Amino acid sequence: MGDWAVQSGSGIRFEWGPAGAGRLAGEAACLVVVDVLSFTTAVSVAVQQGIRVLPFWLPDGYAAPAERAAAAKAAAVYARQCGARLAVARHAVTSDSPWSLSPAHLRRAPTAARLVLPSPNSAAIAAAAAPRVRVVAACLRNILAVGDWLTAHGYGTPNRPVAVIAAGEQWPDGSLRPALEDLLGAGALICDLHAQGAGPMSVEAAAAKAAYEGTADLRRAVAGCASGRELAATGFVEDVAIATEEDVSTVVPVRDGAGAFAPG
Repeated sequence: MGDWAVQSGSGIRFEWGPAGAGRLAGEAACLVVVDVLSFTTAVSVAVQQGIRVLPFWLPDGYAAPAERAAAAKAAAVYARQCGARLAVARHAVTSDSPWSLSPAHLRRAPTAARLVLPSPNSAAIAAAAAPRVRVVAACLRNILAVGDWLTAHGYGTPNRPVAVIAAGEQWPDGSLRPALEDLLGAGALICDLHAQGAGPMSVEAAAAKAAYEGTADLRRAVAGCASGRELAATGFVEDVAIATEEDVSTVVPVRDGAGAFAPG
């Protein structure tokens, strides 16, 4: 693969979705997943409460029912094997299964030692990283903490590049839908890394940074984008509010050798 495809020579790189993560993971020393609505926000809330989060790939809601049923069964088997609780769909939460991808649900749910958290894009992004590549979960709640952790560990140079991956969403045909909230979250992290002297930035990373810097009202932008409006329309406006709590968490979720996100 040519240097053009992996943004070679840059200390801070940026791409979209599982395919972008797979493209950059081979050269990155650290891969940062940004899925503001809602995977990495949910991870930040859960890990802050002492829960170790195991990502698991689950097809999007547009997938065929049979495919989703098979994946859900596999997730349940995986959770049993790991001795973990299993997060369910937002609308399937009960008193017996109070965990879901909703950050609001996770705040109210009992603490579990381990939680399998299914996700379409973010779980695939985490899986795209080679074993030697550290994987970090970033969201608007922990940008400064993640930036400090990355620079303290020497990431963000041409020799130890960091790949910031905006997870995005999916269109009904399964293709990537670039999601504004993830672009802004990635841009916020890139801005912080650049301010700390990391770099140089790739052109792609610089563009994400410019998008963040050009957004005057971040909370309004996230609430008004397609993903924010979808969550609000389906009764989860609190999840959007939690996702825009900027820099309230000092916890940096890092994927460990067992595949779980835990404090780094």
